Amino acid sequence: MLDVKMVRSQPDEVRRSLRRRGASTSSLDEFLTVEEERRRLVTGVEAMRAERKTASDAIGARKKAGEDAGAEMAATRELGDRIKQREGELDAVEARLKTLLLDIPNIALDDVPDGGEEDFVVLREIGERPSFDFEIKDHLDLGVALDIIDMERAARASGSRFAYLKGDLVLLQFALVRFALDVIMAKGFRPVLPPVLVREEAMYGTGFFPADEQQIYRTTDGECLVGTSEVPLAALHMEEFLEAEKLPLRYTAYSSCFRREAGAAGRDTRGILRVHQFDKVEMFSFCLPEQSDFEHELILSAEEEILQLLELPYRVVNIAAGDLGAPAAKKYDCEAWLPGQQQYREVTSASNCTDYQARRLNCRYRTDKGPRFVHTLNGTGVSGRPLIAILENYQQADGTIVVPKVLRPFMGKDLIEG
Repeated sequence: MLDVKMVRSQPDEVRRSLRRRGASTSSLDEFLTVEEERRRLVTGVEAMRAERKTASDAIGARKKAGEDAGAEMAATRELGDRIKQREGELDAVEARLKTLLLDIPNIALDDVPDGGEEDFVVLREIGERPSFDFEIKDHLDLGVALDIIDMERAARASGSRFAYLKGDLVLLQFALVRFALDVIMAKGFRPVLPPVLVREEAMYGTGFFPADEQQIYRTTDGECLVGTSEVPLAALHMEEFLEAEKLPLRYTAYSSCFRREAGAAGRDTRGILRVHQFDKVEMFSFCLPEQSDFEHELILSAEEEILQLLELPYRVVNIAAGDLGAPAAKKYDCEAWLPGQQQYREVTSASNCTDYQARRLNCRYRTDKGPRFVHTLNGTGVSGRPLIAILENYQQADGTIVVPKVLRPFMGKDLIEG
């Protein structure tokens, strides 16, 4: 969440960021209205407490003088009851302010482009798009022909947007994961196998609740299946003080992820680009505020190194403010070229969440001037999407798939033949 003092003192800055995001200002407007009520209550409670202290001093003086203070004591008790009532009202108002703060997204950084989904800025394009002297296929046609992707049977078993990955595609997935972990760990990230079921506190702490609550699967006990291992990694140091001299702390996690894809009806229904269950390697960094720009570029460099070693053509884009998730202050996407779609599609992202998540998670470090909140950043190592890019960019006329050179030691073969 945002710093409540900043929202109180700089509401115009918050309003400007909301407008850049194309987001509603209603939560901010209500926050400011409720904040006025809070100030009124605080002033009233403080005045009554001062009145009670004065009355108590007077009662003490009367008793010391041997005078009857019964009436004054009764009035003071009545005043105490009124103070309790006002304190209860103040607690309710402060709880409402906290709830409203949860609805306000992070402040977009100044170098984030204005606009919406189509207003990203391309920073660079790397690699040459492949040319083919045969009729190219998309990843689903290739996968069905080789019997390595089966969505029809998955639909019978689980419903739409699920898939069975089979045979060599499974080996390719694990080769990709192992290769990506090597690249990422070389940059100082410690591997973690996290839980994929978390409590609501972790979802609120990372900013996925309430903004993206409709995307989350819940158990009957109220636990949540994570849509990204960013959530359990962020919660790893929830309610902790980290040692400043040991920051940054970098982690990388491999896990299955689950998303309802609410609101995606009719979008990317073909193939495994947008599914309800997928596996992913994630990067996460806890750092000092002055380190977060460097950490953001480091995470991006790992993503780019992976794509370059896979020899996949891609571009890096700076996402516009209106397309940022609520926790992100800035986000880079790497988009690989997909010949089957004849367009670039997102395969990884890297987000700087500044102190937005840390405030919710209460993750801090100590300074000479008191506790400060850390900054948190996250980024995709690999998911199922690079599989799509490999299938489509490395396809051959006979329908087989060449295994990228860097994956062959992990894969144990040079060609996917079914």
